Amino acid sequence: MGSFPPNGYGLFDMAGNVWEWTTDWYGDSRDNQPCCAADTYDPRQPGTPVPRKVVKGGSFLCADSYCMRYRPAARRPQPVDTGMSHIGFRCIRREGAP
Repeated sequence: MGSFPPNGYGLFDMAGNVWEWTTDWYGDSRDNQPCCAADTYDPRQPGTPVPRKVVKGGSFLCADSYCMRYRPAARRPQPVDTGMSHIGFRCIRREGAP
């Protein structure tokens, strides 16, 4: 943490280590967010009815030839039963908290 200067919002390390799990269910666009898992299944994999959450950012595995959208706002679906070394979560500390 804090290896580089903060961005314009004062946030550190917003991309680079792991894709960030979010609590958002995946929808085709961020303006079309489903409210529950029912709309998050991958229609290209009808035999695998695993709901998907949004992962954001990018990871240490991203390279220019692989990740075209390597940025904090990049989002993609990830099945909720996935466990990989390049997916994690962000810890936060509220201002004034010890």
